[in-house]
Amino acid sequence: MRVYVPLTLSGLAEAHRAGELGTGPLVAYAVTPALREWYLSDDIEELEYAALNRAALASLRLLAADPAAARRRVVVAADVPDGAAAADPDRGLDPAALGEVRVAGPLPLAKAAAVHVDSADAETDVGAAAEVLAAADGGDDDAQFVVDGAEDHELLWYATQEIPNLV
Repeated sequence: MRVYVPLTLSGLAEAHRAGELGTGPLVAYAVTPALREWYLSDDIEELEYAALNRAALASLRLLAADPAAARRRVVVAADVPDGAAAADPDRGLDPAALGEVRVAGPLPLAKAAAVHVDSADAETDVGAAAEVLAAADGGDDDAQFVVDGAEDHELLWYATQEIPNLV
């Protein structure tokens, strides 16, 4: 199963030093039944992209909680055995938890398939979005417009061998 783990650049640096994304349980995003139902598609590539975007939003939440972090969203795509990641059945239909899974146990960085990171030119929009994310969550349309502006930036794909250059 492919999971998408939201991080920050400092979190990626720590994972690189430690050799693992964490000891678990980790919050990640994947193609879950609720995500399939919400996205209304059977195209696995579209569903994977939706899960990646959910993880990018979670990365933005991490940035909002850490004002010192570089203003670039980071998502690590990793492959885990089926059953190693599970959705919370009590939150399955919660719109805020669509695609959210918990990965049990440690997740070695060697299991990473790729890293997705904002380009440097997205930093201004991502930083602005991180600052107004709470207001957007509260229903502020202007703040949501700013968050949507950050989401307009596509995350760039990096091979795992490029992680040392990213951090």
